[in-house]
Amino acid sequence: MADSIMSKAATMEIPINSNGDTGTLAEDDSLEQDLQQVMVSGPNLNETSIVSGGYGGPAGGIIPTSSIKDIRMKSRGVGLPTSQSAAGRLAQHTNQHPGSSSHNPSSSTEEVTRGVAVEKIDSVKKWGINTYKCTKQMFSERFGRGSRTVDLELEAQIDVLRDTKSKYEHVLSLATALINHFQSMVETQQALGDSFTDLSQKSPELQDEFGYNAETQKLLCKNGEALLGAITFFVASINTLVNKTMDDTLMTIRLYENARLEFDAYRSDLEELSLGPKDAAAMVRIEMAQHDYQIHRDKYERLRSDVTIKLKFLEENKVKVMHKQLLLFHNAISAYFAGNQQQLEQTLIQFNVKLKPPGSDKPSWLEEQ
Repeated sequence: MADSIMSKAATMEIPINSNGDTGTLAEDDSLEQDLQQVMVSGPNLNETSIVSGGYGGPAGGIIPTSSIKDIRMKSRGVGLPTSQSAAGRLAQHTNQHPGSSSHNPSSSTEEVTRGVAVEKIDSVKKWGINTYKCTKQMFSERFGRGSRTVDLELEAQIDVLRDTKSKYEHVLSLATALINHFQSMVETQQALGDSFTDLSQKSPELQDEFGYNAETQKLLCKNGEALLGAITFFVASINTLVNKTMDDTLMTIRLYENARLEFDAYRSDLEELSLGPKDAAAMVRIEMAQHDYQIHRDKYERLRSDVTIKLKFLEENKVKVMHKQLLLFHNAISAYFAGNQQQLEQTLIQFNVKLKPPGSDKPSWLEEQ
């Protein structure tokens, strides 16, 4: 029953005058009864619409429910001078707001969102293709089926740098251990000197003996603190050289090695395409592969130049820093174990080593609260 009613309503023609008002319809008792039954038992027609035809059908196949209500009222003889059809309202709205869709903020937001989504999808796609090519090239090289680009001179310099860094890290570890052990010895000498001083005051018969032993321990403690300052300065400089300057160069080297792998991956891809058929589609792929190959070749050449320059400056900086630090370490150790306090102090002044005042490492009583 409802299907027949909807079919009738969907195929009816509603005449519209020049003002958009509906014209007078012929009386139809059966249609009125059917419409009355739909209005009573059917859904709320004020909030829904009846669609005629499939997806993408003509605009005339959509009849707003307000028009059906107008038909019902017309069939009862009630005039509707101010009502308008959907087409009339749409035309009026279009005339009042020309070009409104181009200035709709929601449309602009949707376009921006769609553009960002497309950009992200393209980025993920490029990353996936690049990762696949590089992984394939890496396994080919590892199993001896692929070729790789090698700069023998640069590779040798990189190997020397890595070996040098490893040895400097060992020296740094030993020097840090020396500081810890020597710090314990200085603290022990300080405690021993305090004990001798206390005993010299409480033992009159051994006052002189305890006294000059206390002075000796305090002097050794003072010189030990000076030596600790020199070794600490040595360790700090080596740490900067190893963990900052060398690490920065090694980071550039890792970028260079990644660029080399990408370059060989795209080179191998271009070589494979060049050996294949030369039809129109293949020529397009070859042209795109040639473009990607040139991009990664430029990146590889640029990073190789950066690595060469950084290795050169690193070598110069290393020689300059180590010359100063090794001289400081030698002079400080020699002066301390020779008991030459004046030479030890001159060494610290020469290399601008500033000692921390006693107790500076301990927190103040405010910080302890």
